[in-house]
Amino acid sequence: MEQTIVPKLMFVGDICGKAEDAINFYQSIFEDSKVGTIFRYGAGQKPDKEGTIMFADFTLGGHYFAAMDSAHNHNFTFNEAISFIINCETKEEVDHYWEKLSAVPEAEQCGWLKDKYGLSWQVVPTALSEMLNAPDKEKSARVSKN
Repeated sequence: MEQTIVPKLMFVGDICGKAEDAINFYQSIFEDSKVGTIFRYGAGQKPDKEGTIMFADFTLGGHYFAAMDSAHNHNFTFNEAISFIINCETKEEVDHYWEKLSAVPEAEQCGWLKDKYGLSWQVVPTALSEMLNAPDKEKSARVSKN
């Protein structure tokens, strides 16, 4: 594994048991993606349901991720404190990711969206950084206005 830090997604509460579905969903959206190792809960590992994911690793766009289901009581779920940034070169890329991932219209704002599992994403045109850092300060200020 070439990547030192690997984000791990824990599917809890209402989305417990959806880790495999999410992995397959994300793989259908991002090129250069594949499933690696999958370990499943066995019989008698209550409260976790037999056959759900105890651990899985996978790549999205060539980046490693890991995921698991947990039926234990947790006082957390996915929220905006953690998001994944997708840097896009073209408007077509922005439209592709936005169309495929966005599932909560009220969460959409300034390139942020939330998918059907509650995970937050930022779909960012790479040109945005160039525009915000333009030498013309009036021009860069216009980019950041609503």
